[in-house]
Amino acid sequence: MDKWRVTQNLLLFCQRSKFIFRNLRLQLRCSEETLYATSNPLYGGSLGKNINCWRSLSTCTAKLQESSVAKLQGIQSSQRRLLGSSAYELHRNDSFSKLSLEDIDYFKKILGEKSVIQDEDVLSTANVDWMRKYKGSSQLLLKPRNTNEVSKILKYCNSRYLAVVPQGGNTGLVGGSVPVFDEVIVSTSSMNNIIGFDNVSGILVCEAGCILEKLDSFLAEKGFMMPLDLGAKGSCQIGGNVSTNAGGLRFVRYGSLRGNVLGLEVVLPNGTIVDMLGTLRKDNTGYDLKQLFIGSEGSLGIITKVSILTPLRLSSINLAFLACNDYLSCQKLLLEAKTKLGEVLSAFEFLDCESMELVLSYLDGVRNPLPPSNFYVLIETTGSNESHDKEKLESFFLHSMERGILSDGVMAQDMNQASSFWQIREGIAEALMKAGAVYKYDLSLPIENLYKIVEEMRKRLGESAKVLGYGHLGDGNLHLNISTPVYDDTVFELIEPFVYEWTSKHRGSISAEHGLGLMKANEIHYSKSSEAVHLMASIKGLFDPNGIMNPYKFLPRSLLSQHKEDASLHGPEI
Repeated sequence: MDKWRVTQNLLLFCQRSKFIFRNLRLQLRCSEETLYATSNPLYGGSLGKNINCWRSLSTCTAKLQESSVAKLQGIQSSQRRLLGSSAYELHRNDSFSKLSLEDIDYFKKILGEKSVIQDEDVLSTANVDWMRKYKGSSQLLLKPRNTNEVSKILKYCNSRYLAVVPQGGNTGLVGGSVPVFDEVIVSTSSMNNIIGFDNVSGILVCEAGCILEKLDSFLAEKGFMMPLDLGAKGSCQIGGNVSTNAGGLRFVRYGSLRGNVLGLEVVLPNGTIVDMLGTLRKDNTGYDLKQLFIGSEGSLGIITKVSILTPLRLSSINLAFLACNDYLSCQKLLLEAKTKLGEVLSAFEFLDCESMELVLSYLDGVRNPLPPSNFYVLIETTGSNESHDKEKLESFFLHSMERGILSDGVMAQDMNQASSFWQIREGIAEALMKAGAVYKYDLSLPIENLYKIVEEMRKRLGESAKVLGYGHLGDGNLHLNISTPVYDDTVFELIEPFVYEWTSKHRGSISAEHGLGLMKANEIHYSKSSEAVHLMASIKGLFDPNGIMNPYKFLPRSLLSQHKEDASLHGPEI
């Protein structure tokens, strides 16, 4: 009976401080189901039959009583973080406050109960990235419904020194959209309204939480389309796309978001709402401040609204799937496509035979429309005259065959065949996930050197890993992927820092479109000069002197710490 009372007292305490107990339970692997089943006869538990489980519960109780709330929440203040397979010591910033019951009460007051989420299943999803490679331990997910609520959240968090992670569709590949420790997650998913669309100019204004595919469907009814297309379009959000300056499959035709985004509304770390939501194609007044937030990965504030120029959805779309014997032929084919297809060229993608083999091995229903080859190229044209565009692509195809640039090829005869061609290219990422562990590198390189690093990596790794190369050849973007059954420190040490050193030596960028996030925050110097990185840190310190926005990411942590210490010498915050 005494044991029953002790257990009941523990349960009452846990009900009042559930978020504290949740953290303890994550650390001690003591599940709530076991707690109820072993202590409460109403749930079928029996202390006599489950004395060992009860002893485990008693151990949890003793540890809970021994530690203060601050100590419990500080369990994860220092831990080993796994990046690929390389574990290193990353310390929680002690200047950040830890979540309290008063904080949660405040958020419930301004957002309502339903928008303040502590449910473990929801948090377990929000704490882990798409690749299940990066995992945080946030105890709180906030879902504001409008800009004013975002402003109140950030103003409060800034005053309390509560670290914040902005999160959209959580489809990133470098750990930028999930907590590192216990940061508060601020999701934009409830901010998903289309504000307006101009049928003449093609300018769309919407909230940051709008899903890319839904925006494209909305525009399709108006005869327009989004200027970017991503494999994650069914779940990624436009705010996240802009925050990471996402590239995608049709960059070669429509360019980057830096050119297509006309305006933004942004909430700064101190809660200030900055209205830059212009809809003008030309505005040459003052600094173009919106560019600071495009590609800043949530490090300077939270994007809440976007104004974007959208192109017409042209009716004539043609697709060809081609084979080349070597990478030099792929380069010649790109030049030929630019020359012969010109204004209708909308995509130029390539993949090697290893990428094709992986897709065929791990994805059901996918087949190679051509005999085996060393390289494959997918070319899309988009125009307004079906017969003219098709004739142009056929002429390009025959001319390339005659010159010996192509070894084989086929043109899609209908939408189903076109979709099957795209499935090969877009399915590579999924196939890699099914194959086991994957080390992903998103590189920009001069086109003549782009595939050399794949060949160098194969020599370096030998039989210990499969090395794949594919990507957006039209804009010099290689997706270098190393596939192994499991993450292996020996393999990792052969990859890094070699991959970054090689890229830097050949005047490339270590991040073409995926961003820096947690994975590459400390590697930015391979692509940017020391002076440029210091200037970026100064901008970060100016906008976010408390460093609460997406900490530990985007810029070298040592440099950010140094700038924070010097912040008092640089004047007031923005």
